[in-house]
Amino acid sequence: MSDPRLTELSGRLPGLRLLTAAADLEHYGRDWTRRWVPAPLAVALPASTEEVLAIVRWANDQRVAIVPSGGRTGLSGGAVAANGELVLSLERMNRVLDFNAVDRTLTVQPGMILQHVHEAAREHGLIYPVDFAARGSCSIGGNIATNAGGIRVIRYGNTREWIAGLKVVTGCGELLELNRGLIKNSSGYDFRQLMVGSEGTLGIVVEATLRLTDPPLPSQVMLLALPDMDALMQVFALFRARLPLQAFEFFTDVALRHVLAHGAQRAIAGDHPYYVVCEFDAADERQQEAALAAFEQALEQGWVSDGVIAQSEAQAAALWRLREGITESLAPRRPYKNDVSVRISSVPAFLHDMQALLAREYPQAEVVWFGHIGDGNLHINVLRPDGLAEDAFIAQCEHVTTLLAATLQRHGGSISAEHGIGLVKRAYLDSTRSAAEITLMRGVRKVFDPNGILNPGKLFVAE
Repeated sequence: MSDPRLTELSGRLPGLRLLTAAADLEHYGRDWTRRWVPAPLAVALPASTEEVLAIVRWANDQRVAIVPSGGRTGLSGGAVAANGELVLSLERMNRVLDFNAVDRTLTVQPGMILQHVHEAAREHGLIYPVDFAARGSCSIGGNIATNAGGIRVIRYGNTREWIAGLKVVTGCGELLELNRGLIKNSSGYDFRQLMVGSEGTLGIVVEATLRLTDPPLPSQVMLLALPDMDALMQVFALFRARLPLQAFEFFTDVALRHVLAHGAQRAIAGDHPYYVVCEFDAADERQQEAALAAFEQALEQGWVSDGVIAQSEAQAAALWRLREGITESLAPRRPYKNDVSVRISSVPAFLHDMQALLAREYPQAEVVWFGHIGDGNLHINVLRPDGLAEDAFIAQCEHVTTLLAATLQRHGGSISAEHGIGLVKRAYLDSTRSAAEITLMRGVRKVFDPNGILNPGKLFVAE
């Protein structure tokens, strides 16, 4: 606290919680990428919108950069503070502010953990449907900042579809109330949607009004074993045509080995190159019979080699663990990650090009990939071979990512599906966005944050 800028901040906000201990700076200064050495100036933990406003105005006066911080579960370096920034952690702003039964909305603070949002919605007989494996640690503010998707996009869409309104503190230190929960609002630019996916570079979300919906019908979970990659899209097309799908997720035998080693239980005997976890409405006997008929047809066609359907909630959870446990099982190896997307119709061609590229460029590294096949989103994890230095490994991976970005560009895809651009992907933004788009994006940022204090260095390569 010897820094005079922090002394001045404490003078403005005597009740503000500020952390400067080395362990706190390390903890709050990084996200799941673990590639940059955290070096923030301090960590501020505001408890109110008024404190956030005061911090942003102080930062403008002092020309101190701010890194907004939620659950820090991102994989693109978007929450990294490595250059003396002030980390603004929103974890203390974690309350439900309002539930409106008529509008079917839940208004929450940005630091609320996604799982707690789910629980709050269920208390009112409704659901907030956006969901993914990091639900127990990610925050709703971070979800909004990256337009997070997850495992049920096929049914419900991304975070963007469920944001009815936002309150945001801009980089100028102004408080904006955006859309105010309206369903119809054709009164000009929708800054609410501009904030969704902006990675904390335009403003800091201090309040979010979330749309809720009815709980889904009773469902069943099925695990399928597939003989080859081409069968993935054939099975998806068949099941989507026959069943009301809630989720359709795939992973490889390589991913399964890691999850089993991490404590999960094998559900299908033998070794198979590809697996699919699908969840579908099964409210009555007719839907259950349709699922069995789809499975039998896939079996006859040779698209599926084995399968199992959950007979209880516990077994359904065990099947889902085989997919949702992948990231956690790989975490100790600190994989290099790519999070990419293409149109669903482009998935087969892209998969073949991607497989060939990865096999050629990573002859010694283990590559673990999985994803949301029903929405065209693939996650690629590269594990560093023993004996290869970290710097050399990162350099190799960045070279391959350049090639991958070019492959995605040919297929009309995106280098970031749901984790943002951050630090990791900023060099590849031009593979997804045109030069004209990037120029406009920079201009928008300048309007909302003229002094460039919000998450500098993220999203764009410095000019």
